[in-house]
Amino acid sequence: MDIGGTKVALKVVGPGSAVREATFRWPPFEGTRQDMTALAEGVHAVCEGSTRDLEAVGVSVPATLDRGGKVVTWPGRPGWTGLDLAGSLDLLFPGTPVRYADDGDLAALAEAHAAGVRHLVHLGVGTGIGGGIVLDGRLCPGTGRGSCEAGHIIVDRGGPRCDCGRYGCLQAVASGPATLRRAAALRGGEVPFTELGGALARGRSWAVEAVEESCAALAAAAVSLAELVRPDRITIGGGFAAGLPDFAERVRRHAQRLARPGGPPVEPAAAALGGLSSLQGALLLARGPA
Repeated sequence: MDIGGTKVALKVVGPGSAVREATFRWPPFEGTRQDMTALAEGVHAVCEGSTRDLEAVGVSVPATLDRGGKVVTWPGRPGWTGLDLAGSLDLLFPGTPVRYADDGDLAALAEAHAAGVRHLVHLGVGTGIGGGIVLDGRLCPGTGRGSCEAGHIIVDRGGPRCDCGRYGCLQAVASGPATLRRAAALRGGEVPFTELGGALARGRSWAVEAVEESCAALAAAAVSLAELVRPDRITIGGGFAAGLPDFAERVRRHAQRLARPGGPPVEPAAAALGGLSSLQGALLLARGPA
């Protein structure tokens, strides 16, 4: 299960690798009870009416959870703050092991699995900046110790204010909304995402400058993380990045400019699984501890 801010993706893998998949969009928020009802309806539909035969469940979660599985914060659906998500999932899947982790972490796990590497750093660019680190095939810091909040690495001490309250976080500089705000300021008018891609492909100066600044910030974060964990591979994913021409290649070029003699090689590349990485990571999590 991949829980998102606007929709939920579900996938069931059965005997003989039979697969059932479904998605549904959240209703307008009127309370967590209504959301949990919608979640239950979606789950029972894809499970054909019963969850009793499930061996295990993996859940990709964008919210920040405490150690007990309660939602601490989720800007994408702020009404969930305080929700006992772990308890709600236990009620939804009685008697079935349920494992959950951050969506960015699980995207990294899936990308490492797809690439066949043991050590990987993933940066996902969308409404925010998600990210994850896999070391020796396992999530770092690990599901029991919180998530890898790569989006809150500080890349510009004098940078814009982040949703978290700090200034200069990677998310505040390089997320989709941050890039679009920069493009609008440079152009002198609102810039829809669909227009940004076309303008970038045509080499419009305001579009190039707006995107290159984001790519430079992502490269700085990638190079810094590589110095710490020496990954075999660095991937750039997320819907925003996937929708812009040569986005990962732009990040790679900026990373090359930051290389130092004797330092770890940093060659960011486009994520292999695109928007499916978190869902695939949840499936891997269901199959065993990450």
